[in-house]
Amino acid sequence: MKLRRSAIAFAAAIRPALIAALLFACAACAPIKYTTPAAEVAPAFKENANWKPAEPRDAALRGNWWELFGDADLNALEQRIDVSNQNLKAAEAQFAQERAILRGSRSNLYPTVTANPAIVRTRQSSNRAVGSVSSSYADFLLPVDVSYEADVWGRIRNSIEASRTTAQATAADLETARLSVHAELAVDYFSLRGMDREKELLDSAVVAFERALELTQNRFQGGIVSEADVALAETQLETTRAQAVDVGVERAALEHAIAVLVGQPASTFAIQPATLRETPPDVPIGVPSALLERRPDIAAAERRVAAANAQVGVATAAFYPILTLSGTGGFESSSLGSWLAGASNFWTIGPAALITIFDAGRRRATADQARAAYAEAAAVYRQSILSAFGEVEDQLAALRVLDQEAAIQNRAVDAAQRSLTQATNRYRGGLATYLEVTSAQNVALANERVAVELLTRRMTASVLLMKGLGGGWDASTLPALPR
Repeated sequence: MKLRRSAIAFAAAIRPALIAALLFACAACAPIKYTTPAAEVAPAFKENANWKPAEPRDAALRGNWWELFGDADLNALEQRIDVSNQNLKAAEAQFAQERAILRGSRSNLYPTVTANPAIVRTRQSSNRAVGSVSSSYADFLLPVDVSYEADVWGRIRNSIEASRTTAQATAADLETARLSVHAELAVDYFSLRGMDREKELLDSAVVAFERALELTQNRFQGGIVSEADVALAETQLETTRAQAVDVGVERAALEHAIAVLVGQPASTFAIQPATLRETPPDVPIGVPSALLERRPDIAAAERRVAAANAQVGVATAAFYPILTLSGTGGFESSSLGSWLAGASNFWTIGPAALITIFDAGRRRATADQARAAYAEAAAVYRQSILSAFGEVEDQLAALRVLDQEAAIQNRAVDAAQRSLTQATNRYRGGLATYLEVTSAQNVALANERVAVELLTRRMTASVLLMKGLGGGWDASTLPALPR
């Protein structure tokens, strides 16, 4: 009786200490504190500030950003990307894998229960060392084992946080892949339309050169010009025909690339020719700080920093004992009739601690590795921000310079056309040789082809600028996965 009272008094005395220890343990369960690494952000884009007023119209660039180009064929092709592109399917499957890993990590919060029922018939040897009587018996077993790790030092919680943030990074990777594929399709599409426009110019030039050859042949037959002029006209015509045919090589390659992007065999895919006549749309730029929320690759890098931070917590928890509570219970009997009887039950329960006394610095090395991995992830995050700013500035500069170049080139096209008209009139009047006409024709055609190339480059730069700005994506759309 006295022993029982002493035990009760001891339990009452240590109860506050146990409660305090429990509260401390619960506080330790939370993941270690994480803050996003600081990164230097410019107040405005340099090229945009020198070219157009910086207006933070972020709301204008959302969702289907390619619709800003107003091209129905492009819109139809872009809609097929999310349905049929196999690279996106692979990225989606990778995200599904990471979500499954997260579910597996969260399962460690709960006890593990296993059962191992067995029915065994045993016969012992008559000649065994202990005893000399042969016997046989049956053993009916139904044990149930329960094991639970108390997350006192936050190892499990930090593992879950690492899995959660890694899954979010994979979700951002999926959006990066989606943005890249959509942008690649738009670049290929406008390059193809540029080829169509160039083919149209060359075909028109072939028609014009055919008329010029006919005129030269008539003048030769009339004795007005020499046979050298006819040969020169034929050479120019056939050269231009060859150039018109050669355009088909690059166009076919672009068409096949688009077929792959939309998930269709190249042999069954075709895009009807159409000329490139649009001009690049005005792209809402916004402010540089918005890139941190609009670029999925930056979001992925930041989530990997958070995952590395959680792994530091996992490595730190390895310095403390692993506390587990385990128990076994069930029924055991020598006969089936009494297997589940009350007298056949058995159980054991008790806590255990796994303490690493000596590991020759293995845990310290693991912790140092985790901290170095965090530093690496933080550096990659900052570098991704710098790269994003550089990409946007590159395309802003390209658009600014190409706009200026296109205006100059248009004046060159007009001047070349005037020169061609004058040379043709002089040739008809007998005041110039056909060499002067040929030279003017070549200059006019070359300038028109350069103008088409510039327009294609401007459209491509607009696409890459939209990609650099994140294509209207926002970090708030990352899945809020369970902790």
